[in-house]
Amino acid sequence: ETLRRGQGDTGMNSISPDIRTLTVKKATPEALADYGQVLGYNADIDPMPIDFYGGTVKVRRVVDFVSDEQTELPLVTVQRRPYEVRWMERHFKHTQTFIPLAGAPFVVVMAPPNEAEVADLDRVEAFLFDGSAGFTMKLGTWHEFPFAVQDDTNLIVVLRKEATDGLIRDNVIQDEAQSPDLDKKDLLARSNVVFQFEV
Repeated sequence: ETLRRGQGDTGMNSISPDIRTLTVKKATPEALADYGQVLGYNADIDPMPIDFYGGTVKVRRVVDFVSDEQTELPLVTVQRRPYEVRWMERHFKHTQTFIPLAGAPFVVVMAPPNEAEVADLDRVEAFLFDGSAGFTMKLGTWHEFPFAVQDDTNLIVVLRKEATDGLIRDNVIQDEAQSPDLDKKDLLARSNVVFQFEV
């Protein structure tokens, strides 16, 4: 039986973790269909009937963004870190969105939404975004925060303030975080699993 970590433990299981290696896939609209939508130009979506500026401005709704209130757009600067996934989280009230600046590539590890206490560990996948477009996740999509491919990668993250506040140190208990719009779970403690990948 997998040993669970309790208060006062060092954070490691006494049984060697199950290290699962992911193959990083190219982030295409088709590959991402279970997780959300690409936030970028899509010629298949007709512009809205907005006629100001003599047709020089065309507005397309390319993603189904949802947030009921207190939406914010923090800029997050991400440095390279080990390509390992120990935590995964999901959001219930908004469709979190990542928008890269300066064409910076990044990797997101995700699992489809489910009704379980943790992500379906057999459906975890890693995707490389080339920096040309952003990504809007479906409600409940399990994910780890994006991984930088190069240091000083800047991302605009569109999310509810409540989710950001849920990550503040005071809300973290045994390396997990909970709020009405955040469910962050420790895969190592709960399932003795860590994912890894290479870019």
